[in-house]
Amino acid sequence: MDVRPHDRRGGTSAGEAHVLKPDERDVPIGAAALAKGLYLLDVIGEAPAPPRFKDLQAATGLPKGTLARLLNTLVLFRLIRQEDSDNTYRLGHRLFELAHRVWESFDLRGAAAPVLERLADETRETAALCAIDNDEVLYIDQRSRGGAYGFRIEIGRRAPLHCTAGGKALLAFAQPHEQRAIFDRIRLERFTEASFTQEDALLADLALTRARGYAVSLEEHVAGVSSVAAPIFDHTGRAVAAIGVFGPSSRLTSERLHVTGRDLMAAGRQISGNVGATPMNITPSTRSGRATDPQVECVLPWGAHLAEGPVWSAREKRLYWVDILAPSVNRFDPATRANEEVMLPRLVSAVVERRGGGLVALTQDGLEAFDFASGALSPLVDPEAEIPDNRFNDGKCDRRGRLWAGTMRLDASRTSGSLYAIAPDLTWERRESGLTVANGLDWSPDGRTFYFADSAPGRIYAYDFDMETGQLARRRVFAEIDATIGRPDGLAVDSEGFVWCAVWDGWCLHRYAPDGVLAREVRLPIPRPTSVAFGGDDLKTLFITSARVRLPSRILAEAPFSGGLFTLPVDVPGLPASEFAA
Repeated sequence: MDVRPHDRRGGTSAGEAHVLKPDERDVPIGAAALAKGLYLLDVIGEAPAPPRFKDLQAATGLPKGTLARLLNTLVLFRLIRQEDSDNTYRLGHRLFELAHRVWESFDLRGAAAPVLERLADETRETAALCAIDNDEVLYIDQRSRGGAYGFRIEIGRRAPLHCTAGGKALLAFAQPHEQRAIFDRIRLERFTEASFTQEDALLADLALTRARGYAVSLEEHVAGVSSVAAPIFDHTGRAVAAIGVFGPSSRLTSERLHVTGRDLMAAGRQISGNVGATPMNITPSTRSGRATDPQVECVLPWGAHLAEGPVWSAREKRLYWVDILAPSVNRFDPATRANEEVMLPRLVSAVVERRGGGLVALTQDGLEAFDFASGALSPLVDPEAEIPDNRFNDGKCDRRGRLWAGTMRLDASRTSGSLYAIAPDLTWERRESGLTVANGLDWSPDGRTFYFADSAPGRIYAYDFDMETGQLARRRVFAEIDATIGRPDGLAVDSEGFVWCAVWDGWCLHRYAPDGVLAREVRLPIPRPTSVAFGGDDLKTLFITSARVRLPSRILAEAPFSGGLFTLPVDVPGLPASEFAA
């Protein structure tokens, strides 16, 4: 799962946004009315949902007449607007116009300078700021602490887009038409100078960059030099620059590059906030005081970027799982604790067994036959061949052998995801749309209820399910997780009909009764569990995958086993995994 991190302020009403009231500020004499108006503007802007008049009155405590006059004045100056359809108040378009004026006069180098200084000091390497100019990377500022054996970048230096971390970060987050226009201008002959000799390989790497949030270059431009970079966005959400760290490959190992990449995302967010963009919180809360469940064990400290899709093979007595962002398919033997890894050329989200033997994989290119021994992929069907910005995220088979799989945008920024049912004859139907992060899915023991999570709104849905036809009906909210606690991720149903769910950013698992009531919480030593699967001969071992993607170094110091595979013994067995009937 690649989930868009959320604002942890929480709250369900306009009054829970923690906005300082005028009497809590040092307001100059004579400016009380202005202060109240600006305070009201803050309350409306920070509200988790557009507030009505009564919500604002409850939140501010202002007299009805005063509140009405302030609202009317703000509407008059187009700082807010009133929606007639539901009588709510929202920020006005004048604020967008003012934001553009701020951006036009803003000094990006000035905003980034203290961040560059800090990164150079912390990494003891070269930190640099770059932008696209004339289809090349142009370095516009830098700070170096690499010493005599470091790598220095001169301000004004240019480099190719396709083989530098900064260039790939900017290409990955460019709008599709902008990216295509750049490709059309520089074409494939420009790529042959470095490691990327095929456009398809570059596109796969850009998709990987967009999914994890930062780009990596392993000696692709300069021999012996590696780098990592993350984008900086303006107030419209456009990637306008990238911030990166550069140094000798002997010091910037793969592990260090990925840890630094996560820190660069936070740095880019900080600079983006400085230039007017709305910053996203990419850091989960620290662990609460509650201790980890003593039965939870890390059986494979693998350090995966985004481990997902665990599925137990009863035939092989092994657990298959994927690392979406490696990308790789893995096979774990719980008897020996050995793990086999097969690297793939593109994003992979899940694998399932076929009834006739072998595997199928959900990849960036749709559903593909997959041979674990050779690593070969063979395309079968792609329901979203015309949506290159999307990827599959999770998949599982029902008891008639249909494969159900959900999709999401690479960076989880829009509601472009759908839920598909792929039949054994490889025909498919779209069963849901408008999803942000299509996630965990499974069926009740009798097969009459289908469970499905959309992580962004924090909901697990339940549907009536017709096993013979595969039709869904009567969608309702089965369980909802408040954003301050975490987000529902992968799930699995046990033989009593209880639903186990990994809680992303929640440091825990939830077990829900068939009526949706939370029956148990299992505390974990990692913040981002991603999915669960029952395995072992008796199906009484719950396997738990986890992620370290986008976790900054301070959280990794607290949760060093993030990205590992965990187990939890359970009293109630799970249900056997169904196979794809193709």
